[in-house]
Amino acid sequence: MITKEWPPHIYGGAGVHASNLVTALAEISDIATKVHCFGPRREDAVNYELHGDLASINPALQALLIDSDIASHLGSVDIAHSHTWYANLAGYLASKMYNIPHVVTAHSLEPLRPWKAEQLGGGYQISSWAEKISYESADAIIAVSDGMRADVLAAYPQIDPNKVHTIRNGINTTKFAPEKDGSILEKLGIDKPYALFVGRITRQKGLAHLLRAWRQVSSDYSLVLAAGSPDEPAIGAEVEQLIAELSVERGNIHWIKEMLPHKELTSLLTHAQAFLCPSIYEPLGIVNLEAMACETAVVASRVGGIPEVVADGETGLLVDFSNQHEIFETNFAAAINAVMSDSSLANRFGKAGRERAISEFGWDKVAVQTTNLYRSVI
Repeated sequence: MITKEWPPHIYGGAGVHASNLVTALAEISDIATKVHCFGPRREDAVNYELHGDLASINPALQALLIDSDIASHLGSVDIAHSHTWYANLAGYLASKMYNIPHVVTAHSLEPLRPWKAEQLGGGYQISSWAEKISYESADAIIAVSDGMRADVLAAYPQIDPNKVHTIRNGINTTKFAPEKDGSILEKLGIDKPYALFVGRITRQKGLAHLLRAWRQVSSDYSLVLAAGSPDEPAIGAEVEQLIAELSVERGNIHWIKEMLPHKELTSLLTHAQAFLCPSIYEPLGIVNLEAMACETAVVASRVGGIPEVVADGETGLLVDFSNQHEIFETNFAAAINAVMSDSSLANRFGKAGRERAISEFGWDKVAVQTTNLYRSVI
C-alpha cells in the first residue's frame, strides 16, 4: 500500500481511506499488507523523507524522488496499490520493474483541479503527467464513487472501462458516532444553534462560497468553521478576509484553525444542527459520511459523488452547483435556512443519515470488494 498520508500525519480523505482500508483488510482477509508512506518514521509503516537541499524543492519533484525510492523497495510484493498522484508513480515504476499488478484508487483527478497550479506552480504539470501515465498503465482503477468513475473515463478516454471499478469509501460508525458530551460548545462560547464546516482551506471545498452565502442566513444561528492549512496564500487570504468581514457584520462566527481531538470533533458534529459541504468538486466526500454517522443533517452541493452519499430529502438537502456563483450561494443559503429553522426536519435527516452510513458504507464491504479485485488482477 503506497500513500503520501499515514497516521498520525493525515490531512485529507485519501489518508483516512488508506488507513481504514489497511485495518479492514487485516480483519477480513489473509493478505499481508505493508505500508510505504511519505514523511517521518512510523512504527507500522516504511517511511520515506527528503532531507537537506532536496527538502526545499518543488513538492511535485519531491514526490517523484520519493516514488523512485519506494519503487526500489517493492521487488518482493505481489501487488502495488497506490493512493493519489503523489504515490501513483511509485506503483507505476514498480509494476514495470518487477512485472507486478498496479492498482490505483482514484480519490481525485488533476485535470479537474486546475486551481492546484496555484499551489504547485509548474509542478502541476508534473503531477498531471504522473497521474496520467499511472492511470493509463494501471491494471485496475478503483473509483470511490460512480461519479468518480465517470470522471476518470472522461479525463482519460484511452483507459479500458472494464478496468475501472466503483468501490465506495467507507466509514467507521463506531469511531464516528453521536457524542453526548457537549462541553466543547461551552469552551468555544457557542450559545446558539449552529451549522458546521470541517475541511481544508482550498478552492475545492468551496469555503469562500459558504462564507458569502452565510450573509443570507438568519442571524439567529452561529457558524462554526473547523478549517485550517490553506493550500496556497491567495485562498487563505480570501477566506480570512471573508471571515473578518462576517465577524464584524454578524458575529457568531467561530473559527477553529487547529486540528481537533477526535472526541471534540465528533461532539461538534453531533451537536450541529446542520453540517455544510459547499464543495465545487468532491469525488465522494468522507466528511459527509462522518457527519451522517454522528446523526447530523447535511446540506451539500450536488457535485461528484456527494449524491451517492447524501440522499436528497432523506438525509439532507443537495444544492446544484452553478458557475453563476451568486445563484449557487443564494440557493445554498436557502437550504441552510430550511434545515436550521426546522429542528424536527434536522433530527429526521440525522437519524436517517446514521442508518444509511451503517447499512451502506461499512469498511468490511470495502475490504471484501478490494480483496476480490486484487485476486482478479494477480
